[in-house]
Amino acid sequence: MTTVHAGTLLRQKVEARRGLLMPGAANALAARVIEQLGFEAVYLSGAGLTNTFYGLPDLGFVSLADIAQHTAAIRDAVALPIVVDADTGFGNALNVRHCVRTLERAGANAIQLEDQVMPKKCGHFEGKAVVTQQEMVGKIKAAVDARIHADMLVIARTDAAAVAGIDDAIARAAAYAEAGADITFVEAPSSLEALHRIPREIACPQVVNIVIGGKTPTLPAADFGAIGFGLVLYANAALQGAVHGMTMALTSLRDNGRLDESSGLITTFAQRQALVRKDEFDALDRRYR
Repeated sequence: MTTVHAGTLLRQKVEARRGLLMPGAANALAARVIEQLGFEAVYLSGAGLTNTFYGLPDLGFVSLADIAQHTAAIRDAVALPIVVDADTGFGNALNVRHCVRTLERAGANAIQLEDQVMPKKCGHFEGKAVVTQQEMVGKIKAAVDARIHADMLVIARTDAAAVAGIDDAIARAAAYAEAGADITFVEAPSSLEALHRIPREIACPQVVNIVIGGKTPTLPAADFGAIGFGLVLYANAALQGAVHGMTMALTSLRDNGRLDESSGLITTFAQRQALVRKDEFDALDRRYR
């Protein structure tokens, strides 16, 4: 039986343009939850990784080594296609080449690169700046040339909408597709009119990024699919849910002096062990003992 490459599977799903929901994970445990809930792809969020790993805002603090380490951990934890947020590629076109090779070896099936000036900022922050279109086109060409598997997808993100307007952002995305990007990603469109224009005016599949509390209007995934988007990204829904859950559970512990499974605020001990597949390691221990 031939197993379909995860990148090939992802390409097929994205090209269907049905608004595939893709949650973000900041670590392997979150990726495991995403897989168990039946989602079809997972996104390693640079913002989520920065927030959870360092307790810092998404202002370009993570390194390629950080991202590669977490990509490998997620690859070992789940079988889902993994889309990796690689920020700006950590430098020029040659750095992008090294970045793509490193992350593909670590287990990425798609790598997202953006056209911000380093150090980058969260796409829904103010004060962003972008490199020239020519520089980003060179990075995309380097990424396409660097990949080993033809279905290691290159996602080109532009943050130009906040800098020069939606017309410039759409023109950039079209140029990035022409340069070889498999998917493009116009970040932070702020109106329904802009959302309808993006998949209509750019030939390749598109990502829409829903930042809860951010600039982009929120629609059901099916509506985004009807508009023509291939991927509907909720990069940090799991993280925001986890922070809320931790706050609720620990507030109860602080106020009541105790916390148990009957509270309904925490997963059970058995559920936690099942999530990390302890029974499989128990079986291996008995086998090798």
